Amino acid sequence: MTGVWARSRREYALTALFEGFFGAAWFGWGQAKPPAALNAVLAVGSVVAILTAIAGGVLSYRNRAASAAMDEQASRRRYGIIVGVEFGLAGLGAVVLGVTGRAAYIPVWVCAVVGVHFFPLAPVLRDRTLFPLGALMSGAAVAALIVGLTTHVTPSAVTGVAAGWLLTLFALANLAGATTRGTVAETA
Repeated sequence: MTGVWARSRREYALTALFEGFFGAAWFGWGQAKPPAALNAVLAVGSVVAILTAIAGGVLSYRNRAASAAMDEQASRRRYGIIVGVEFGLAGLGAVVLGVTGRAAYIPVWVCAVVGVHFFPLAPVLRDRTLFPLGALMSGAAVAALIVGLTTHVTPSAVTGVAAGWLLTLFALANLAGATTRGTVAETA
């Protein structure tokens, strides 16, 4: 891969680290009153996500000399703005849902905001996989809303499993990219 979307092994590894970390966080959120049948899925997912994040951290350290989109000041600034807006919207929506007695739907809102935030982040991080991840995360939020409104399954269980596995699977793909696809680390 060449051009603007070319990614270094360090970028793949860092993405695996962050997606694995947040995958584990979603699995943790999913453990708030899940159906008993999901306990093993959430536990296994948590372990896989954490191990993936650790491996991503190790590989990013080993490739620390390689360039990354976040090395550029303009990219860091855009990233900060996008993440700031994301946190603001997630927080505002959580407050509104909490105040209106719909706190059970906070994970749905946060999952939707996270899904949407991947779209503007994709060009900043030079990561095309954030487009399908964003669409799938947004779809997981819609599924959690529907399940939450029509069954006794908590929305957090749905978002926990769906968002947790989506992030973990994408993290695993990035981990593979860190060992096979990325540009090799530069020498210091």
